[in-house]
Amino acid sequence: MIFTTVHVWVKPEHVEDFIKATKANHEGSTSEPGNLRFDVIQDLADASRFILYEVFESKDAIEEHKKTPHYLKWKTEVEPWMARPREGVPHSPVYPKDRSAW
Repeated sequence: MIFTTVHVWVKPEHVEDFIKATKANHEGSTSEPGNLRFDVIQDLADASRFILYEVFESKDAIEEHKKTPHYLKWKTEVEPWMARPREGVPHSPVYPKDRSAW
């Protein structure tokens, strides 16, 4: 499993646009066979900061995700709304490692 935290900084005037576009990406992503989790969370202190918390079964599943129409549409749509480039940080699980514990 690969866990990725994607840190996103959105221009304040596009926060609602970003939320709407990201909801569609979330819905598409959670229907992918290699996706185990796809959460969208918003900073309480700064409503223009978000984290996408993504869990995929493998590198191959991530690569397939990046080819999907919903991801490609999202990426193109939200890019002009970014206050700075998004940053994805991949992680590996420590505990629980076994998928059956999820």
